This record gives sequence, C-alpha cells and structure tokens, in this order.
Amino acid sequence: MFEYHGWITVRETAVDDDDDSRLWQVVDELRLRIAQTASPYLLDLRWMNGEPFIHLGGHSNHRSSPDPVGLFEDVAKVAPGSYGLLHIRDYEDPVHGNEVRVLRLARGTVTRHTESLLSPCIPTLEDPFAD
Repeated sequence: MFEYHGWITVRETAVDDDDDSRLWQVVDELRLRIAQTASPYLLDLRWMNGEPFIHLGGHSNHRSSPDPVGLFEDVAKVAPGSYGLLHIRDYEDPVHGNEVRVLRLARGTVTRHTESLLSPCIPTLEDPFAD
C-alpha cells in the first residue's frame, strides 16, 4: 500500500512580496500540471484568503501515478518560496517500509525525514502480525 497526505503553500519567493502577475502565472502552470494528472485521489489547488494552496492525499495498492513526490519537486522548481509537508507510508519501500516519511518543501528544496510521531509503524500504529 502507498498512502500519502500533504499540503503546499504556493509562493513565488520566500520574501512574501510576490509579484501578483508572476504568481498567477506560476499558479496557472501548476493548475495545468494538476489537471493533466489522472487521479481518483485528492489533488486540489485553490486560492484561500488571497493565497494559493495545494492539498493532496491518496491511498493506492502500489506507488504509481499520481506522483506526489514529483509534484513537490516541481513546485520547488517553479515556486521556490513555497513550503509544505508530505507524509508518505510506502509498505513496499525496502528501507523505510515500517516508517512514515515526511518530505519537507522549503526554499526550493525537498528533503526527506522520518516522522518520529508515527514511526515505527509497527508497533506505533499497528500491532505486529501474528505468526
């Protein structure tokens, strides 16, 4: 199983004085990318109180399309002032399969971390399998 939940505050720069016309271009570019993503899961870009936000979440049998990590990396490139978090649980990950991983988007960089509040998944979230 592949489960993910995340959000991004979209900003062109980290100075928080974005040029509105440039920010609208960035948002339109991201909206097009989101529209081209065929997904039955949550993937939403909307303006709230004058700022654009992306929300995403899903739970599929395997890691496949849509690619939430790729979306975070794309936002880092086109809007390096953006920030957000993506929590991932990938049962098939050979190294981190018993962890909830967190991707942090800040200042144009995506970094990966273990979510200590939810890891290790067994026994924090689930009981061990009975033999």
